[in-house]
Amino acid sequence: MKDFLQVLRLVLRRRWALGCCLLSSLLVALLWGANISAVFPMVEVIFEGKGAANYIQTQVVENERKANEAAQVVRDLQLRLVEIEAAQRASLDDRQATRLAAERQDLDWRIEAEQLKETTYQKSAETLRWIEPWASRHLPTTPFRTLVLVVTLLIAATVIKLIALTINLMLVQDLSQRAAMQMREIFFRRALRQDLEHYGEAGSSALTSRLTGDVNDLSMGISIVVGRLVREPLKMIVCLVGAGMICWRLLLLTFIVAPLVGFVIQALSRAIRRSSRRVMEEMTQLYGMLSEMFAGIRIVRAYNTESYERARFRQGAGKYYRKSMKVAFYNAASRFATEALGTTIICIGLLAGGYLVLNGETSLLGIQMRATPLSVGEMILFFGLLIGASDPARKLSDVWSNLQRGIAASERLMEVVNAPVRVREPANPQTVARPHQMLAFHNVNFSYPTGPQVLENLELEIPHGQSLAVVGPNGSGKSTLVSLLCRFDDPSCGEVTLDGISIRDIRSRDLRKRIGLVTQRTVIFDDTILNNIRYGSPRASREDAIRAARQAYADEFIQSKTPAGYDSMLGTAGTRLSGGQMQRLALARAFLRNPDILVLDEATSQIDIESEQLIHTALAEFLVGRTGIMITHRSSTLALADRVAVLEHGRVSDQGSPDELLCRNAFFRSLCGTSQVKAA
Repeated sequence: MKDFLQVLRLVLRRRWALGCCLLSSLLVALLWGANISAVFPMVEVIFEGKGAANYIQTQVVENERKANEAAQVVRDLQLRLVEIEAAQRASLDDRQATRLAAERQDLDWRIEAEQLKETTYQKSAETLRWIEPWASRHLPTTPFRTLVLVVTLLIAATVIKLIALTINLMLVQDLSQRAAMQMREIFFRRALRQDLEHYGEAGSSALTSRLTGDVNDLSMGISIVVGRLVREPLKMIVCLVGAGMICWRLLLLTFIVAPLVGFVIQALSRAIRRSSRRVMEEMTQLYGMLSEMFAGIRIVRAYNTESYERARFRQGAGKYYRKSMKVAFYNAASRFATEALGTTIICIGLLAGGYLVLNGETSLLGIQMRATPLSVGEMILFFGLLIGASDPARKLSDVWSNLQRGIAASERLMEVVNAPVRVREPANPQTVARPHQMLAFHNVNFSYPTGPQVLENLELEIPHGQSLAVVGPNGSGKSTLVSLLCRFDDPSCGEVTLDGISIRDIRSRDLRKRIGLVTQRTVIFDDTILNNIRYGSPRASREDAIRAARQAYADEFIQSKTPAGYDSMLGTAGTRLSGGQMQRLALARAFLRNPDILVLDEATSQIDIESEQLIHTALAEFLVGRTGIMITHRSSTLALADRVAVLEHGRVSDQGSPDELLCRNAFFRSLCGTSQVKAA
């Protein structure tokens, strides 16, 4: 619940909209109660054949008569009380004294009740007498004209209520959608800052599920809180206040089963929230399954595993169905409990009120309900107001499950938003001159929180202007070295430094501006070629982007093999380009940044020989005066390196020029020999 309250703070920032929303909800509630109250003049005035003005005049006389009658009863009871007091003083019999004491107590209670009745009738007569002159001048005197007035007021109140309701609904939607938009931005910003292994554990499907489905559920929960959860209880309160004004003791009696309602709703709320979270988790699993299957559709078809994938999807969909039905059962149980108990409350009120009206009583089970007997009109109005309060209660039961779903969604979203991040920005960032003189790894150790140690006491220095190739068997820590340099993660122990300054003390944004990264898996966006080259350098001019493309030997195929040149749309994942073409665009993107350090992580491992030769030519020209770090297994790429470092078991086992290692390092010799055989 605290996560949902944290999200609601986004709504509280828009005070004016929220204030207007609350005011419109209050207006809707007041007019809801006013419309129900129209039943009273119809029963008490119109259908009794009276006009409004005549009814008021009659009521003045009637209340004065009843006040006089009550005063006379009080006087008679007081005379009888004097007689009893005299008898008590003269009585010597204990039994007679006990009887007289009980009778005196009964008389005291009756005198108090009649005095209250007298006061009530007198105040009512005074109020009506004050209204009478205005009513005689302005209110209709015939029943039909009174009916026309009531119907006109009812229509006017309904129109105003609907206008207020429309405004309220629009404000609620605006508040919830703006909060959802802000939550998406916050979530997306935090998701971009998550540690890299988080993407491997949760996967993009989990983040996508939260960013779409969970935010939508959260938006619905917010709209319920600022909409129905305000509007419907206000309507209930107005109706209950009206019923309480008629007979508050009777109202309390009808709500004798209310604690049971609260207990049942609380238990069901917990169950709905828990089940809703499980449904969301199952939907995340389905997202992941679909994403995995569609990404590997070629393998699925090549190995004829369509039936296996259908069975796997059917199993996942079945789990989602069963958990959804569990939520549906709890929703139905909530609706059943609310309506059953609500009907019980109304029936208790109807029975108790009916007894008071039919018997002309003012007390029930020895408890004084009110000073004067209930009239038929008052009882019908009381019953109508109870029904008017039950309708909002029924609507609340319908939306309660959606609110619990919104609360569960907020918990899943805030898990990402509040998740701790290992890579933190420095409080007092330092700067390093460009270009730097030395990049160094000093006694670097690294292990993932849930994995084995990857780097152990790694020592490596790379002077500016030198190209270093890093080779080693799989799992030796080559890509981890690149991740630490780009500060995708921080060492568990030791430091990565530029000119003696730890990169922890450099703002990540400033550090990464110095680095151009080209990976084995080229990322191409569904945008123009020009914007793909300018990705990461949005302020670069068109001319600069074209110059970078020429440096990467990409200009020729862009001009000759694409429909609109640099303005050609590439489609999702760059499916309209070959692997070599995409890699040259990635190089152009890196060249445009004019980096001090160029990092190639297996950048030429999956391209054709022609593209590789062009890329090597581009790299040989671009790396002059820059630091180059190349993770590779290809001997042709190794030829670009001034120095080679061999990583084994997370340590630098050997380093030197390619010729030196070819003479003394068995792994390097096997690597060059294998690559040469493949090239041949």
